[in-house]
Amino acid sequence: MNQPSQGAVADQTDVGSYFVATYPPFSVWTPEAVERDARPALAAPPDPAVPLGLYLHIPFCRKRCHFCYFRVYTDKNASEVGQYLDTLAREWELYGQLPAIAGRPLNFVYFGGGTPSFLSTQQLQSLVGRLTAVTPWTSAEEITFECEPGTLTDAKLAAIRRMGVTRLSLGVENFDDRILEINGRAHRSPEIGQAYRAARALAFPQINIDLIAGMLGETEENWRTCVEKTLELEPDSVTIYQMELPFNTTISKDLLKGTKLFAEPVVNWSTKRRWVQEAFEALERAGYHVGSAYTAVKNPSQTRFVYRDRLWQGADMAGLGVASFGHINGVHMQNMDTWETYSEAVAAGAVPLRRAYRPTHEEQMIRELVLQLKLGHVRRAYFEKKYDVDILQRFHDQFQALKTEGYLATATDDLVSLTRLGLLRVDVLLPRFFLQEHAGIRYT
Repeated sequence: MNQPSQGAVADQTDVGSYFVATYPPFSVWTPEAVERDARPALAAPPDPAVPLGLYLHIPFCRKRCHFCYFRVYTDKNASEVGQYLDTLAREWELYGQLPAIAGRPLNFVYFGGGTPSFLSTQQLQSLVGRLTAVTPWTSAEEITFECEPGTLTDAKLAAIRRMGVTRLSLGVENFDDRILEINGRAHRSPEIGQAYRAARALAFPQINIDLIAGMLGETEENWRTCVEKTLELEPDSVTIYQMELPFNTTISKDLLKGTKLFAEPVVNWSTKRRWVQEAFEALERAGYHVGSAYTAVKNPSQTRFVYRDRLWQGADMAGLGVASFGHINGVHMQNMDTWETYSEAVAAGAVPLRRAYRPTHEEQMIRELVLQLKLGHVRRAYFEKKYDVDILQRFHDQFQALKTEGYLATATDDLVSLTRLGLLRVDVLLPRFFLQEHAGIRYT
């Protein structure tokens, strides 16, 4: 009996983290660093040249998607949701008293989840009122709001627009009702069109559509249809992720336990990369421009991803909410990761940190390099000026290997750029740039 080749095994979508969100890996962040590093960082004045952003984790959903690995709740009543929002607002009030945050303007704001659009119009208006009383965001370059299409009404969309939202991101993921159902999504295809048309009528500056390549039950025909329907809507930007299976998803638990709850497979990585490539090619034929491993935009001169670019260049960001992540004054931070511990800490008057990590100068450089490589290119001069390092010398062996394998397009005095093949598998390539002590360890 023939055994599968090593390449075939590596190509399977197995349980484990794929997406590189930051560096060093989350698994090296520690509770001890909260008092040693994080709280002193919050008590120190900021670098005036570093922009500040705000991330709000709204952890409520109508249903939990089977591929979801975030801290979300589907069983909270209106009273409990209200209590959480009070805690969230109080957390920002606590931040507003700290030297690292007090008086700083917000460059960007991001409502993530969960499902921010799960909240009622009244809840949103009340929350925003309390948040902006601490720090107005009228001068922010970007305010992003994630939505599940089935939670949107005309009145709620109008309220979101009045909040100053500049990018509305619709979590479409797929246009097929069967695939939405077997993956645990709450919305259905008619709600996508309704939400999109209503949002367009309100003239949001940017409407983004999220897709996922390789959901349970995905087929060649279905993927082509999803791309065609996306093009018909003509969104300002499209974000495409390749389906991964971190340890705490429902699908992952099913695979690890062998309970076989899901009959439909998740396709292999080479298929997902090909589907994203086909989508990018179709978008480019329609006039879009590929701006990262995950995004294509219609008009690069008008449509930007400020949240992404600021973070990938080392911006500060306060992360509010249960299990939320942030980075302030050179220190990575994560909040308490349960409802009870998070709420109790804020009630006691403390910023609710669970673990932290202060990266070294070299680790900060590596973090920005690996994240900016997701754009498909990096500037040598940026790292020479900011970190006094020549990345082509420092990472000579890594870049040489990428070139040999067909993943590196150029490496000049000005620009280092990946091929499209390299861009499509960038998250697999990035650990090559990690320090030796971080290579091969669990990411989360």
